[in-house]
Amino acid sequence: MKTPAPHSIRIEVTAEFIAAQSNPGEDCYVFAYHVIIRNTGTVAARLISRHWVITDGEGRVREAHGLGVVGEQPRLVPGEVFHYSSGCVLDTPVGTMQGDYLMETDDGEKFETEIPAFMLATPGALH
Repeated sequence: MKTPAPHSIRIEVTAEFIAAQSNPGEDCYVFAYHVIIRNTGTVAARLISRHWVITDGEGRVREAHGLGVVGEQPRLVPGEVFHYSSGCVLDTPVGTMQGDYLMETDDGEKFETEIPAFMLATPGALH
């Protein structure tokens, strides 16, 4: 049996198009994304900051940096899960997001956790 890594944070993201807040006629596409952060390691860790890379359907890239997520810097003990939702506005009906979280253990050791790329797409935009 494999021993869990001390620093192991698993990230899952789902996204949805928010038609009621979008205006395709003005190239405004609003998406919500829902994140699950799970500490699968053996030590507690606090989410210090986030870094997002947002790419629209025309290949334009913008980056977003900030402390914590949704105004919080959650501390997760081994086995704990933190959920949050946020949003993104694109100029195109399709795009992607990916990035990383900077985490810190109770003894001050910092490490990055990758946020896998996920798709932002209006219904029917992808076949």
